[in-house]
Amino acid sequence: MKSRPIAPQLGAEDRTRTLLRFDWWLLLAAFLLILTGLLSQYSIQYSRPETGFFTKQLLRTIVGLVPFFLFLRIPARTWQRGAWTLYALNIVLLGAVLVAGRSGGGATRWIQIGPLDFQPSEMAKLFVTLTVATFFAARTEHVDRFSTFALSFLHVLVPMLLIFKQPHLGGALVILVIWLSICTVARVPGKFIVATVAASVALLASAFTIPGIMTDYQKARVIAMFRGDDSDGGYQSLRAQIAFGVGGVAGSGYLKGEQKEGRHIPEQQTDFIFTVVGEEGGLVGSALVLAMFGFFLYRVWLVMLCATEPFAKMVAGGLLGLFSFHTIVNLGMNLQLLPVVGLWLPFLSYGGTAMWLCMAAVGLLLNLRQLEKPVLF
Repeated sequence: MKSRPIAPQLGAEDRTRTLLRFDWWLLLAAFLLILTGLLSQYSIQYSRPETGFFTKQLLRTIVGLVPFFLFLRIPARTWQRGAWTLYALNIVLLGAVLVAGRSGGGATRWIQIGPLDFQPSEMAKLFVTLTVATFFAARTEHVDRFSTFALSFLHVLVPMLLIFKQPHLGGALVILVIWLSICTVARVPGKFIVATVAASVALLASAFTIPGIMTDYQKARVIAMFRGDDSDGGYQSLRAQIAFGVGGVAGSGYLKGEQKEGRHIPEQQTDFIFTVVGEEGGLVGSALVLAMFGFFLYRVWLVMLCATEPFAKMVAGGLLGLFSFHTIVNLGMNLQLLPVVGLWLPFLSYGGTAMWLCMAAVGLLLNLRQLEKPVLF
């Protein structure tokens, strides 16, 4: 009688293989950034208890465990098979915003779902990543054709226009960056990508003369960046500069920010959350947080580098573009190097849908990473 393999030994082997493939470093980097964000929100709530920013953000982070585990556990191929369903859902949600969305701050971007405000333009970034990656993965032998490139652009044009209509120029630019990132990973001919970037820059440059492309407050923010004063759209960036200056090298100390205490920076909990780090942590604290972002982006890049399946490689490339663009533009806004375009800082900025997007993306990256060969560091 033949002996059978001992089940527990095989189970232990499988568990060891899974542990080796699981990117604990990526998870740690995301956790540290989330923790930094919660500490920053607590610092604001400490000065303004009535806001409840920390309490709300903590609850939203806990809720974010649902999309995190959802994208961690569902096989990647499931998203490929349901790509067109995701695309249709994305368009319906973005269209619903324009029809029955809630307005605030001169824009209509939110849908009220019970006690929660849901922002479809944020989850659209993940949906576009999955659907565009599926599009190119099915056409790997024809990526050098202009027709394939043109069809992929039409694929993202509809959600881009719907987001721009809200109006949300920053959100539309993120969709464009995700698409270009995936095109690069898919090895689309460089001449197509360069021509698209050049055309986009030309369109943005001409936005001041062509009516209807940019709103008056968006133009004011761009002008304020070059003026360097506090007129019109430059007030937030100027106050951010003062906060960094007050922080100096070592910072004023946790919970002791004067600019934060005096409420001198409008919407500090969202787009300008990094000013809390800069003022209370100083140059040292800012450098540590930047190192966290650098390590996180490195781990995302590693997922893309090690992926062997075209779909996994392109999804990781799209998410790397998403996180990199958000981080660079937000920090540029804070340092008055770029105009204020309403892009949050990943994991740190206040906002439920943004946090859910980030956590879902991390879950998806961890999922993809487990499919490839293990890398120790």
